[in-house]
Amino acid sequence: MADFDVVVIGGGPGGYVAAIRAAQLGLRTACVEGWTTPSGQLALGGTCLNVGCIPSKALLESSEHFEQAQHGLGDHGISVGSVKLDLQKLLARKDGIVSTLTGGIQGLFKKNKVEWLKGFGRLEKGASGDAAPVWQVSIDGPDGHKTVSATHVILATGSRPRPIDAAPIDGKNIVDNAGALAFDKVPKTLGVIGAGVIGLELGSVWRRLGSQVTLLEAMPEFLALADAQVAAEAHKQFTAQGLDIRLGATVTATKVGKSGVEVTFKDSDGEHTATFDKLIVAVGRVPYTDGSGVREIGVACNERGFIVTDARGHTNLPNVWAVGDCTPGPMLAHKASEEGVMVAECIAGQHGHCDHAVIPWVIYTHPEIAWVGQTEAQLKAAGIEYRAGSFPFAANGRARSMNATGGFVKMLACAKTDRLLGVHIVGPQASELISEAVVAMAFGAASEDLARIVHAHPSLSESMHEAALAVDKRTLHL
Repeated sequence: MADFDVVVIGGGPGGYVAAIRAAQLGLRTACVEGWTTPSGQLALGGTCLNVGCIPSKALLESSEHFEQAQHGLGDHGISVGSVKLDLQKLLARKDGIVSTLTGGIQGLFKKNKVEWLKGFGRLEKGASGDAAPVWQVSIDGPDGHKTVSATHVILATGSRPRPIDAAPIDGKNIVDNAGALAFDKVPKTLGVIGAGVIGLELGSVWRRLGSQVTLLEAMPEFLALADAQVAAEAHKQFTAQGLDIRLGATVTATKVGKSGVEVTFKDSDGEHTATFDKLIVAVGRVPYTDGSGVREIGVACNERGFIVTDARGHTNLPNVWAVGDCTPGPMLAHKASEEGVMVAECIAGQHGHCDHAVIPWVIYTHPEIAWVGQTEAQLKAAGIEYRAGSFPFAANGRARSMNATGGFVKMLACAKTDRLLGVHIVGPQASELISEAVVAMAFGAASEDLARIVHAHPSLSESMHEAALAVDKRTLHL
């Protein structure tokens, strides 16, 4: 008999959730994780909780309060005088939130009887049984080397920042997303290579805190994954805030000197140089499978290094599964978690399911950006006839009271059936509003269904209601 029914390699949002769900279903479960904090402590939560989703949102929240105190309260009749920034306290708050949440996972493991195997795991071939092999997982950690056996193994190894030769990370002057969360002082000038989700969020944090921020984006289009109208509106608002966004700008070289980081880049106007106090490299992420044994034992990977799975998360090897960033699809924590639940339920003999067609995307800038489903460009390319309806937050009473009137809600519905095909939001609390669209689309709702639902007044969700009405050209407040 194997030591465990399930061993999960990786303790991020995909791995720890998979482990908890497997244990809830009565399976003897362990999770291998060796993440080490700067203070030398081992922690669960992976990139997301330690240097990704959670700390970046903490800094976004704090920096937005700082900017509001400086510039946003006067219209409310509130005068606060001189506003000072205590960066160390701001960073300590971020660290405290991270520590609380990662510690909370340890509590959940104890509650659900998941064993945490501390260290880095490597999948190895085991003894073959009558039905399927018993897999061996070796762990190298603070207590030395050990090996455990498992009937099922879930690979949840996550991702790492994509490196570029032109800007090698040194951890001090040129940093990745982790380094950008821990500057010891606000850089006067800050360069960001990449104007995607990570670049925009981190650039927004330091701009609010006082940096002059320039984003160098190699793509000629801004936020190419988003709806074109949403991207255009976001670009307009970010530029008005002071973010200097250079599109079609390819970085060719960097040089660290006494005056900062000199960056050479090319765009349609030729070659340019710019010098920044700090430089963030945020050009995306790549699957992290190094040292996991994946290639050595024959787990199939695609040309980009992602582990190939079927619709249920099963790899080409018996009883070996994979979830999250190391598999194809959007690198989103909530996608990883739902895949983790799906795989755990499939292992337990249930009908686990994750609908990848209705996974929401969110960018936590100001304004927030969120969408689910298809864009107009995708529908046109697929030859799908559709109707579109949109409603601006400028016509929403709650948005007016919040001084957050920029942006809109946009809905796309099938021209023949009225079924919702995509919902796109740029504006206040888009991250919360998008959930209504996710639920509606998951249950196959039509735009008329949302148009017939009573929404609270005054609320931002009324803009969802009005956008649904707009699909049929019958808005009430525009």
